[in-house]
Amino acid sequence: MMISDSPVATNPIKTREDVANLLKQICDPLKPYYSNGRARLRLGKTGAAYSDSVAEMEGFSRVLWGLAPFLAGTNEEYEIWDLHLQGIKNGTNPTHEEYWGEINDYDQRMVEMAVYGLALLLIPDKIWEPLSVEEKHHFSTWLQQINEHPVWDCNWLFFPILVNLGLKHVGEPYDRQKVEDNLNRIDEFYLSNGWYSDGIDGHSEYYIPFAIHFYGLIYAKVMEKEDPVRSEKYKSRAEEFAQDFIYWFAKDGSALPYGRSLTYRFAQSSFWSAAVFADIKPFSLGVMKGLILRNLRWWFDQEILDDNGLLTIGYAYPNLVMAENYNSPGSPYWALKTFLPLALTEEHPFWQVEEEPLPMLKEKSIQKEPHLVFCRDEESEHLVAFNSGHSGTNEHTHTSAKYEKFAYSNVFGFSVPRAEWGLAQGAFDSMLALSEGDNIYRVKRLSEEYNITEDYIFTKWKPWHDVEVKTWLIPGNPWHIRVHEIQTNRLLDTADGGFALGIEDKVGKVNLERIEQEQECLANMPVGACGIKRLFGGGKAELIFPNANTNLLNSRTVIPTIKTRIHPGTSLLVSAVYGEVNSKKSWEQIPTVEVTDLKITICMEAGHPIEILLNESR
Repeated sequence: MMISDSPVATNPIKTREDVANLLKQICDPLKPYYSNGRARLRLGKTGAAYSDSVAEMEGFSRVLWGLAPFLAGTNEEYEIWDLHLQGIKNGTNPTHEEYWGEINDYDQRMVEMAVYGLALLLIPDKIWEPLSVEEKHHFSTWLQQINEHPVWDCNWLFFPILVNLGLKHVGEPYDRQKVEDNLNRIDEFYLSNGWYSDGIDGHSEYYIPFAIHFYGLIYAKVMEKEDPVRSEKYKSRAEEFAQDFIYWFAKDGSALPYGRSLTYRFAQSSFWSAAVFADIKPFSLGVMKGLILRNLRWWFDQEILDDNGLLTIGYAYPNLVMAENYNSPGSPYWALKTFLPLALTEEHPFWQVEEEPLPMLKEKSIQKEPHLVFCRDEESEHLVAFNSGHSGTNEHTHTSAKYEKFAYSNVFGFSVPRAEWGLAQGAFDSMLALSEGDNIYRVKRLSEEYNITEDYIFTKWKPWHDVEVKTWLIPGNPWHIRVHEIQTNRLLDTADGGFALGIEDKVGKVNLERIEQEQECLANMPVGACGIKRLFGGGKAELIFPNANTNLLNSRTVIPTIKTRIHPGTSLLVSAVYGEVNSKKSWEQIPTVEVTDLKITICMEAGHPIEILLNESR
């Protein structure tokens, strides 16, 4: 479905009524997809790591992230709630054919249990009181299974916490010690400046705002009298975190595509929703209102709905190539967490204040906890996050593409590989890819060493045990510089890719201008331009046209790339990478770079010279 054909198209998304209507416009198309017993939503045929029956329970449950706050903040009846209440009765009844079942260790159903804890906290009069004695017993017994099984040692620790808080709220048995133990363990993930990692040595990305802080702020709100010390700690950490996280958003409402689980889309702004719910004010209510509503408006200007009005798996368009192994057809409805402010009534100050723009932000923000340096261009609404990479990795889908690229952009997005053969299938934007001449490329999967300074980012990585790459990134916008010093015992083909530029406009028209010369190449569209220039080390510039559906924002793209063959020994490659929005006015204004035997001196625009010392054995 084109968004312009959807009821959402006429929704201005400005008032509480608009946001409530948006929720209904998302939920109403679900009505034909409820199972006979109403305990499952059958939204598609694609599979996930867990069974279809669990995926159907997941889709049913995730709707509650929006539905429970809506019902908490209004006396309005909504007929879809009747379907859900019936589904909860049947899903937790062990004698019913749609019973959600006995859970196992590390079970996906424990993820989905969390929202029932929230619902018991927000709407006990609607989800608990209408149940018979037997139905209450079934519901409570089914939820209490979460205390009998381990969860993954990451943000999952909050799921038993929310469930137990909900059970406690309605007077049911709960595990106080489990809550305390899990809260203490989550504290061990805390880093500094409001940042956590998602588990020990885990990544710091959207799972921090839309999971750990989101749940922590719910805890802080509902437990502020009973556990004031911890509640205040969660609030103060969130306020500190917000000072960094605001840099992840552009003034047009878009946010940085980075990390995994991006199919949750507008969950990007759910942190601000939780901040409003918990009554913290790292920024004014007007600023936070603007962050939430602009993000929602941006998202519903993208092609994220199918022909039946259902949320799809993907990012800016339906896309299974970028998906996680745990993305089922119902998974995207986790985005409804952003509707948490609907739990606040129309009279709440949040709904009364005027929406405000972003405050004045610095052009550069160094955020060492998530290993990122942000460079913003407020005039063009372009933000770029430069990345050192990480000392650890995981086995999630496309980990290198989602966590190890040199740069991530809200305008150009990033790409994931379609297959393993060649540069077109690999779609290596913002990466250095290396091959032994067999057209199969390796990229950075983790960093052996890294360092973030005021002037540059350094990372050392090994695509093979006997190949060492030292990379220096000098952040900037629209230009940034990359220096690669490669020590190898192998003959290698290298490809240093710039940003990926979409080559079609919204009506499918290709209006691409290109420059391809030996030392530089540029791709230019009305929306922006991407290019790369070889500064040192040989090689040939080439525009690579990746396989379709590799980029998160645009289904067809071009990647300016420098291709070089290097011989055993130590080689030095220096390139300047360009990405500008709505213009190519700065294409000729390249930073100056001077290379000597042991030192590189770089002068960025209006900045002091930056010196990089090289390996003396070169």
